[in-house]
Amino acid sequence: MNDPKLFISYSWSSQDHENWVIELATHLRESGIDVILDKWDLKEGHDAHAFMEQMVSDPEIKKVAIICDKIYADKANGRNGGVGTETQIISPEIYGSQAQDKFVAIVKERDDDGKACLPIYYRSRIYIDFSDPSTESENFEKLLRWVYDQPLHKKPDLGHKPGFLIEDQRTISLGTASRQKRAIDAIKCNRDNAGAITIEYLTTFAEELEKFRINTSFELIDDEIIENIEAFLPYRNEVIEVFLTLALYRDSHETRTAIHRFFERLIPYLERPENVNHYHQWQTDNFRFIVHELFLYAMSSLIQYERFESAAFLMASEYYVAGRSEYHNASMVSFDYFRQNVGSLDNRNNRLNLRRLSIHADLLESRAKSSGIDFRYLMQSDFILFMRDHIDRSKNQWHWWPETLLYLRHSVPFEVFARSRSSSYFEKAKLLLGVQTKSDLVPILEDFRANRQRLPRWEGSTFSPEALLGFNEIATRP
Repeated sequence: MNDPKLFISYSWSSQDHENWVIELATHLRESGIDVILDKWDLKEGHDAHAFMEQMVSDPEIKKVAIICDKIYADKANGRNGGVGTETQIISPEIYGSQAQDKFVAIVKERDDDGKACLPIYYRSRIYIDFSDPSTESENFEKLLRWVYDQPLHKKPDLGHKPGFLIEDQRTISLGTASRQKRAIDAIKCNRDNAGAITIEYLTTFAEELEKFRINTSFELIDDEIIENIEAFLPYRNEVIEVFLTLALYRDSHETRTAIHRFFERLIPYLERPENVNHYHQWQTDNFRFIVHELFLYAMSSLIQYERFESAAFLMASEYYVAGRSEYHNASMVSFDYFRQNVGSLDNRNNRLNLRRLSIHADLLESRAKSSGIDFRYLMQSDFILFMRDHIDRSKNQWHWWPETLLYLRHSVPFEVFARSRSSSYFEKAKLLLGVQTKSDLVPILEDFRANRQRLPRWEGSTFSPEALLGFNEIATRP
């Protein structure tokens, strides 16, 4: 079955309105609908009138959406401009022999009396109301059901992967934006199906991440890895928004389990793909960076909103590795598996003589500016993961290297430990370190003092775990 085709008619009312139409069209395409839009399909030299007539002459176009605001309604009624021309094409079809479900108006604006802005020829028909942003998500689903000819009482089939038409073949599209939007809305509105919708989004995201796999020759692979990581940035921000929304609105056992299972699904990307004969470990370096970054942001989202139980759950729980594993053939691994060396970045540093202490750390720091989470929260999480790795393991067996602490400028306690001067606060925050009392930290701090070489160093520079914990001040107040 071919993807359904939808023609969108609208007015160039303003730049904001045009951007909204393009965003709506993009979400529809991500949901498997082949949208015909002048911005994409009407090129220089084309016949604009023939393009408009396509909505009724092309037998493959079964649906036409009319985006109605005040300017569109006025132009339609006055038969002015391109909208007027389209109106002359559309109105006979609505009144004529075309199927009653081919055209639908999408109301984007209401007049001063609260009435929907509609052309006169459409006022007797049912429309889909997008004038209220708070109900936009439900009405987007209604629009999807209309395009797919699904009964309103029946949910649209969200189980199939969407189809995409990508003009720029170098652009990677996961097509998860509409699912993410529905998940965010369901979480904030505390809907009964919010958990299921969130799991669906995270599962789809993990599956679609395969599109970022690098299949290239070994020569100059670090260039492609950097480009790949940069191309992932919008999707990283998409997931971060879900992490933050879950932490703020829906922290629960269901939530932390969903995040845990999400990272389990990412583990195969860190390993050699099955049925691949010629492979170099750098070919998965983009995934090694991406998964490490996502785990840091998951932790930072939870800790920022003091969801310590959920953050501790992600550190205390092991992660299942399906099938073959390169992690000592283990079927269960600890959280430190999400921090692996990205060797191609070290090679890039040497190849281009960049003289950076860590390109990995540089990328994390620069990319934090567009994340919505301050970089200091990433450093705080990185330090907590480093400490938890040491506390949970025997000597010389730790694996979590705190990349971001390269950017540490002052050895003052991180926020969660500064607040732990309060005994009541420390009773909650101690979950992060997996200790019962303050005194449980003494042996590891003594070990750090006796074996300074166990601390990460960058050209001789290091940090003091005792200072970053504010150990002497912990639990000294009520």
